[in-house]
Amino acid sequence: QVQILESGGGSVQAGGSLRLSCTASRLPYSEYCLGWFREAPGKDREGLATVWTGGAGTFYADSVKGRFTISQVNNRNSVDLQMNDLKVEDTAMYYCAGRPCSHLPARLWVYEWSYWGQGTQVTVSS
Repeated sequence: QVQILESGGGSVQAGGSLRLSCTASRLPYSEYCLGWFREAPGKDREGLATVWTGGAGTFYADSVKGRFTISQVNNRNSVDLQMNDLKVEDTAMYYCAGRPCSHLPARLWVYEWSYWGQGTQVTVSS
């Protein structure tokens, strides 16, 4: 059974930082991508960043480029999301997801991702 587990959410003041972690297990693919998404109340789920575990490279949404960094940790089943200079509008539930891929994707369309974690809440206060 596929498992995707997120951790590291919490509350922080604007301008602060948080680091989210994600570990995926038993993904049924030989090549896959792991990505981070978020969903704020009343808004659609939004793709933030992804990494192709089969090679180098990362892809970011414009909304977080320069502030958020995705990285593989220890092995290709784990990824972190370092979030710096957090803003009130970054408040959301953050999700990790997995999908099959043979190269780094150039988009983060929610419907293309097969497996999702339960999410971890990030709250940024002013």
